[in-house]
Amino acid sequence: MPLNYVTTFGNVLRELYGQELFSDDLYHSNEDIQIINTKDLKLPTLSVSGYKDHTRAAQFNSGTYQNDYQLVSLDHDRDIEFAVDPMDVDETNQVVSIANIQKRFERTQAMPELDCYTFSKLYTEAVRAGAVVDHTALTEANILGKLDDDMVALADDGVPLERCVLYLTNGTHKLLKNAQGIERELNVGGSGNRIDRRVYSLDDIGKIKKIPSDRFMTAYNFTDGYAVAASGKQINYILVDPEAQVSRVKYSYIQMFEPGSDSRTADRYLYQNRRFNGTFGIDELLAKSCRINAAS
Repeated sequence: MPLNYVTTFGNVLRELYGQELFSDDLYHSNEDIQIINTKDLKLPTLSVSGYKDHTRAAQFNSGTYQNDYQLVSLDHDRDIEFAVDPMDVDETNQVVSIANIQKRFERTQAMPELDCYTFSKLYTEAVRAGAVVDHTALTEANILGKLDDDMVALADDGVPLERCVLYLTNGTHKLLKNAQGIERELNVGGSGNRIDRRVYSLDDIGKIKKIPSDRFMTAYNFTDGYAVAASGKQINYILVDPEAQVSRVKYSYIQMFEPGSDSRTADRYLYQNRRFNGTFGIDELLAKSCRINAAS
């Protein structure tokens, strides 16, 4: 009987689930703040005193002001390279190719890690700045009341709710869908007789974003890729005004080299990827513009 030394197979790579970058909104706030020629940034803070009674026979009352700076630094500098043997490309019918490696790396590593870093760093910054972090276990009976309290607190501090984003896990979103006291509109008429129970909005909050629970932890280990740290706890939701923080990717480098262009890799293709980014809170804003519920 002849032996088969070669296996022929298709080269289709199926699309992966849930590979959206969920933290994208946080990277588009405070667009006037740019990090150029440095990894450090000074955020100015300014406070001024208020009115005093005017005496018509006297001069104006003297006021006071205080100017200070908050120094922040980008802190997440990451890189990777893959050396790809041309025979691996040929013998796998292009499954192992630079294009496929790039696509798979972005979807299974780069984007999930950026979410993990951003949300966990936002949590750390919120704790440091003194934002309220609640550890009450959420239920269908109390979740709406908790969010109501959070919205009242933010509104009382002058935070525009229509600018805020509510990030929450899918499990927390399920509680919200079934929350006691929430109003629902079920349309079972018309074409398709469809029942729609999705929560599109909540009062004046600008946007609701559902986050995979494994990207929504308080701490990660980034030694090799990303993994939940031993100290990591589940974040259930973050209600935040994106303008109270700054998230930036300062440097992103992706390059592919042909065989023979790098003496280290000889006749292999070389793929390199580097990203330098950071997330930091604006203390005087984040303290009153962010409310979190997380496991204790």
